[in-house]
This record gives sequence, C-alpha cells and structure tokens, in this order.
Amino acid sequence: MIGIRTLARLSIPFAALLCGVAMAHAATSDWVDNQGGRMRLVALAPDAQGHIRAALQIEPEPGWITYWREPGQGGIPPQVTPAPGSGVTLEKTGYPIPKPISVGPIQEIGYDAPVTLPLDFRLMGKPPEKLELSAFIGLCKDICIPFQAELSLTLPVGEQPTSHELALLDAAKALLPEAPSADFAVQSHTISADAKSLSLRLTLPKAAGTAPAIYVTGPSGYVFFQQANATWEGATFSTDIEIGKLPKNYDPKGKSWGILVVDGDRAMETTLALE
Repeated sequence: MIGIRTLARLSIPFAALLCGVAMAHAATSDWVDNQGGRMRLVALAPDAQGHIRAALQIEPEPGWITYWREPGQGGIPPQVTPAPGSGVTLEKTGYPIPKPISVGPIQEIGYDAPVTLPLDFRLMGKPPEKLELSAFIGLCKDICIPFQAELSLTLPVGEQPTSHELALLDAAKALLPEAPSADFAVQSHTISADAKSLSLRLTLPKAAGTAPAIYVTGPSGYVFFQQANATWEGATFSTDIEIGKLPKNYDPKGKSWGILVVDGDRAMETTLALE
C-alpha cells in the first residue's frame, strides 16, 4: 500500500480522472460518484443581463476531505471550466469558510463535510441550450484521488426555479465570508523589506477573544497562516504572518494578495495592496 500522498497522486492513471457525465433536463444535474465522494451542478436560467447563477455541490465520503481555493501544503484546489465554444465564461467562484486540516505533518485547508461553491457565469452571446462544464477537484483520505466530471444540464429558460433550488443557492451564498465593515476590517498591513513576514492590524468583532484564524493568499499556489507576536488592544488585534518560500525572483511590491480572517462564527475577506 502506498502511504505517501504525493506519490499516490502521480500513480493514478489518467483514465481514473474521468468519472462520467451527468445530464439532466432540469436546473439540477444528477450526482457523479467517485470513491471519495460525489458532486453535481445546480443552475438557474440566465437573467436579462446574461448572468447565470449556479453552484457546484461537493459531498466527500465520511473521513474524506476536499479543498479550499488554496489547499495549503498539499491537495488540489477546485477548478471549474466551461465547455470551449459554449459562449459561457466563469466570472467568479465563491468559497465558504474553510478549516485547517492536519494530515500527519501536512497542513492543509479545506472541508471535511459537504460544501457548495457558488458559481457566477456570464453569457457572451445567445444562451446555449445546455450549461456544460468540466469540474476538477481533489478528494483525500489516506491518498488523494483527482476527481474530474463533465457536468451538463439543460438551462430552464422561461421556467421558474423551484423553492428547493433557490434555497440551496441562497444557503450557499449565506456561508460566504462577509466584506469588510466598521467592526471587522484590516486597519493596516505592512510586508517586511525581506518579504519574510506580513504585519497586520485588524479590527475584530470580539475584543480580546481567541486569536482569529488568518489565511493570506499570495501568488497562485501559495497560502500563509502561521502567526507570531500576537497582541490585543481592545478590539484591535495585531499579529505577524510568517511568509514562507515565494517563487524565485518574485517581488511582492505592487501585488495584491488576498486575506481571509475567521473570528468565531464570522469571517471577513478582502484584498491587500502591497507597497
């Protein structure tokens, strides 16, 4: 039995990635199954502005996990790709609040329970009869299994969505991190001259509580969450995020990084302009 996760990924033949096609003449596709879980697509009819509100439902099997947009030291981030030539573009993928997951010495970020990723699509021309896309995720337990499914459903043009579909999409949206507000925001941020640490000063909803979880996403494929020198001053929390290895010759000056702060049952997400 192969116990090394990275080696297990490499050993999986390409044919194992293709796990079937889900088609349905409704706003919800059939589930596509995999050893580690299943997924399906939900979508509403395009609105007058050509916007398609949709979601990818992922249900890992018990004991399995799937990943956030930056998975940490291992794992596979979700990828959703509209069919080429379909006239549909993916404008945004939403990610509910993730959790840190330790697998032996590996620190990862993701979900160990069912999760729904809101998807915002935009039509570039005449609405197609079907919304077709490829979804690619990672499902991991003792090994990681890449899971790819070709999902397709008929867009219910002219039909009213059912209350079940609307409730599903509304519930997924409600679990997304909030935007900065007066009681939950980044007051200031400074990256060190050697780019080894990022100093943060935050306004948090709870004064002098448990230190929040903080995830800073740098260049694609990089996430930083190790804290040092944490201090409280009323509702102001200050900490340094340790910046690990960056790409060779990468200069963070002028770049925008993302930040997700989780404080109790609230989470806030924004971007940091580095100077």
